[in-house]
Amino acid sequence: MKRTLLILLAALFAVSLLSGCNTVRGAGEDIERGGEAIQDASD
Repeated sequence: MKRTLLILLAALFAVSLLSGCNTVRGAGEDIERGGEAIQDASD
């Protein structure tokens, strides 16, 4: 029983890390697009 619970918790932790990584990458892409828009406006 303890082993099953440990495996389940480890899997949930791994999934949360992967989903967080995608969220951070998406935010980084949005910030990059905003910076490019500001650069284009200044030219």
